[in-house]
Amino acid sequence: MNTDHLSKSRKQSTVTKMVLGIAEAMLGFPVYGGAFILALFWSPLFVMLIFHIIGYRLAKKAKLPTTGHTLGIITSSLGWIPVIGMILHIITAFYLLFEAFMGRYAK
Repeated sequence: MNTDHLSKSRKQSTVTKMVLGIAEAMLGFPVYGGAFILALFWSPLFVMLIFHIIGYRLAKKAKLPTTGHTLGIITSSLGWIPVIGMILHIITAFYLLFEAFMGRYAK
């Protein structure tokens, strides 16, 4: 049962990383991401911060890498800075998607 629970936690963490990685990539698009964030008065950064904290806890529980979520928390905190935010969103998206696809093959 413990192995089953760990397997379920790994799947949840992997799916969370994939979804957040795609969302971070969309926020990293130079014009689209900035316009989206500004149009909603920076609330997407707050929402992403909450999701990254949840994702961090899921990854910790599943004993998977947390680098992507840690970067996501930093990105959500600094994402309001125009060029820095775009670069951080792209870097975070890369790490999250890399960890998600590598997590699928972790034993």
